[in-house]
Amino acid sequence: MAMAQGQGARATREAVPPVSRVAIIGGGISGLAAAKQMAAYDPVVFEATPSVGGVWKHCVYRTTRLQTPRPDYEFSDYSWKNREDPSFPTHTEIVDYLEGYADEFDLWRYISFGSKVVDIKFLGGAEAGFTELWSGTGKDPLRGKPMWEVGIVTGDSNTIQYYKFEFVVMCTGKYGDVPRMPVFPPGKGPEVFKGTVMHSLDYCKLSEEETVELMRGKKVVVVGYKKSAIDLANECAQANQVKGGQPCTMLVRTLHWVVPSYSIWGLPFSMFYSTRLSQLFYERPNQGFFRSLLCRLMSPLRAGVSKFIESYLSWKLPLGKYGLTPDHPFVEDYASCQMAILPEAFFEMADRGLVRFQRASAGWCFSENGVVLDDGTKVEADLVFLATGFEGKDKLREVLPKPFRDLVVGKSSMMPLYRGTIHPLIPNMAFVGFVESVSNLHTSELRCRWLSGLLEGRFELPSVKAMMGHVAGEADAMRRTTRFYRRHCISTYSIHDSDGMCADLGSATLRKGNWIAELFAPYNNKDYKEQ
Repeated sequence: MAMAQGQGARATREAVPPVSRVAIIGGGISGLAAAKQMAAYDPVVFEATPSVGGVWKHCVYRTTRLQTPRPDYEFSDYSWKNREDPSFPTHTEIVDYLEGYADEFDLWRYISFGSKVVDIKFLGGAEAGFTELWSGTGKDPLRGKPMWEVGIVTGDSNTIQYYKFEFVVMCTGKYGDVPRMPVFPPGKGPEVFKGTVMHSLDYCKLSEEETVELMRGKKVVVVGYKKSAIDLANECAQANQVKGGQPCTMLVRTLHWVVPSYSIWGLPFSMFYSTRLSQLFYERPNQGFFRSLLCRLMSPLRAGVSKFIESYLSWKLPLGKYGLTPDHPFVEDYASCQMAILPEAFFEMADRGLVRFQRASAGWCFSENGVVLDDGTKVEADLVFLATGFEGKDKLREVLPKPFRDLVVGKSSMMPLYRGTIHPLIPNMAFVGFVESVSNLHTSELRCRWLSGLLEGRFELPSVKAMMGHVAGEADAMRRTTRFYRRHCISTYSIHDSDGMCADLGSATLRKGNWIAELFAPYNNKDYKEQ
């Protein structure tokens, strides 16, 4: 049988049958969780690379670490061996953890490595996706009839091999593979720049020695101010801690709150947003009149919590010194999953002059010798990094057939996914890993369990119209909570979100042992361990 790269004892899938029940596309966190939950159907996991891990294997920097403590980023039935270690796990540790999860539940046997999905064909007929009930009945999608044909290329071959499936789970994720590239007017793009322009995705492919050689002694500009940009600027500063080293300039268009740790004035961060009591005061989708009234009455308290956190961050970090204090409340970044944990000693690098910050709120473009801001400010550069994110939805559009590819993004600019999993207008297909939270691993695991329940026939979906209304309600709740509502983030109502899935499955929604813990103790993955 085939073997996973570097793991001779791990036997992987040798052959794919012409017709199978379930296909899972992607071998990252969501793909592994889906394989474990759907093991009864002998799923075929197509992974384009030679290893599991997804972005944690193929889209990270040398110094990239998780932004979540270990106990909050683990499967409900598989703990970290060193879960009491207070440090944030490195990307290598995360991949090791995921491989251990695959070992524990014998998931390697489902995975076909080096199998890239390049085409998906719908076999259900022209009207199958536009019925009153999802997939025609709203339940029991596995009815013995293939609905999708998945085209695969392997190795260096250009030959597409097609395989038929009753159900497909898309776990390709929002990050990696397709870079988001800024667009410039003619004569103002990278073509006029004498130096090197590189997206962070390409930087991830370099070895440690190559990254140091690339940046050392160079005038570097990093475009962006989210996690990937901050980590990249940090590595640039480390490479230039030598004689002749040059500072790295971060080009900051939109400010976001950054956090040094998960402790606020000595209090655990989880008490502010991860308990039932704390989430009671925040908007949730499709809430009734009395809950809306409660949220309105509690508005001063929500603002007070946000200001309490902001006061600590402004005291702890030199945000004012560098002009990096956002003009929006902290909760708006938290509610849109844009809060970034700082690398250790990041602002010490700035204090030493190794990292500089340049606001570019009005825009920028390239020049022959660097970049020019819209106010005329010039920043010289030998190397410009574009830490501008990824177009995860484009990965879906590239392989989905019409008319489904045109339905990927809804009016809110988010994917319209019921329970963060089912597109009401795309039959016999699910999407896992496209909803964000404080712990994306938990979010994906619970969705895979819910999806398994759907395939087993444990519950019936609402009508297509009702599901679309539910999705619109989520978008409205986001819009009322944060100006960055175009990201599907459930951080401020994650417990309510989990309650809905548990209720569908017929499982308990109250997972603590008593009412005091139910109100005041933070919820985490272990609360959702299957009995």
